[in-house]
Amino acid sequence: MSEQQSAPVVEQPASRGLLLAVLSLVWMAAMLFSARITITGGPDAEMEVTSTAYALPGAVSAALVTGIAVALAVLGLVAQRRSPGATTRFAIATGTGLVVGLLGALVVVTINTEGWLYAVVGGTIAAASTIGGALAGLRMPRVLAAVCWGSIAVFVVGFLLNVFQNPVLDALGSGDSEQSQTSAAQWFSFSQSLLSGVAAGIVGQRLLRRARRRAGGADVSPAFYFLAGGGPGLLLLVGEALTRTAGARVLDLAGKVSVLELTVQKLLSGARFNSALIVLFAGAITAAVAYGIGIKPAAEDEPHAGAEPEPAPAPAEQAG
Repeated sequence: MSEQQSAPVVEQPASRGLLLAVLSLVWMAAMLFSARITITGGPDAEMEVTSTAYALPGAVSAALVTGIAVALAVLGLVAQRRSPGATTRFAIATGTGLVVGLLGALVVVTINTEGWLYAVVGGTIAAASTIGGALAGLRMPRVLAAVCWGSIAVFVVGFLLNVFQNPVLDALGSGDSEQSQTSAAQWFSFSQSLLSGVAAGIVGQRLLRRARRRAGGADVSPAFYFLAGGGPGLLLLVGEALTRTAGARVLDLAGKVSVLELTVQKLLSGARFNSALIVLFAGAITAAVAYGIGIKPAAEDEPHAGAEPEPAPAPAEQAG
């Protein structure tokens, strides 16, 4: 094994780690305050419940990514002074995620401190951020940072497509008939997931390549490139699992508002799960293709700098 391959994975530079942490905090805060405004703006209790159910999955995903990003930044700052052991590292990362989660939960819990609904939502958000912090305790910071950047890319792609949703739906064949509108909506959801996965794969692969250059050539296993590309999809699956378990009472209550709302909640839950799978596989495949394109010939196949070329073999003596 070469010296470059055996070099340890270094922490992310503090400046880049702080930038990622700040952006993820902005994302989480935007999701939480948007949810708060939507929930409190409902005209009645039923609308308040359904709005809470709609806002929960996005807030959970943002909290999960933010827990990872902020914990990575804290660990990077701590590593500048001393190298913490495995137990200390895990404790710092998990504690950071918990603090971020509790602060995020306050935004929702303070809507109504007497009911259980917002306590469940706040607890789910805190759990998501804590789990994210615990993941940051793993000794692969550059991979986790790439996954977080990829998750932000997924959010940006989804945000931009939803801003231009009407012209995109028109381009996909949405017309006056219900059938054309349904078909266009399905293609829109698939296209959004596919483009999000491709963006995540490209971002993850490029960031790991850049991290390798900053580390003087020390690289991670190729499997981690695929993980960086598909990681945002995995986080979406974890977020959906938390929404269905820790936040199950919120979804159940929203389903009791009406039969139509129950059907909508089931459809949305299935759509989020399918979207997460598409992002996962599209991101991993994109990262794999990008990694294959970027592979260079092995060092032993290239001429060594400064080495004298081997003499050409002497020509065979001609027969007299």
